[in-house]
Amino acid sequence: MRDAMSVLIRPVVSEKTYALMDKGTYVFVVDPRSTKVDVRNASSGPSREGHECQHSQRKGKSTRNRRTGVVGMKPNTKRAIVTLRAGDTINLFEN
Repeated sequence: MRDAMSVLIRPVVSEKTYALMDKGTYVFVVDPRSTKVDVRNASSGPSREGHECQHSQRKGKSTRNRRTGVVGMKPNTKRAIVTLRAGDTINLFEN
C-alpha cells in the first residue's frame, strides 16, 4: 500500500470543483502510476467506506512563446474524482 501523500498530489481548485464539493465530490491531481485502489485507500479514513472513484488522463496542451516562436508542451496530468456517501466530507483547507 502506498502512502496517501505520494498518491494524492493536490486538490483541483476551481469554481466547478467548489460546486462539486458541496455535493460530496472531490477532484484531485494524482500520481500517474496510481490505481483506483490506491486513490480509494488514500482518500478514505477510518469512518469512510464505500465511496466511488473515477480516473481521467488529461493530455497536456501545446504552448508557444510569442516572441521566440519556441513550441513546448504543458505536462500530462491524471485526475481522480472521488464521490463520498451522503454526510461524509474531506477537510481540505484546514490550518
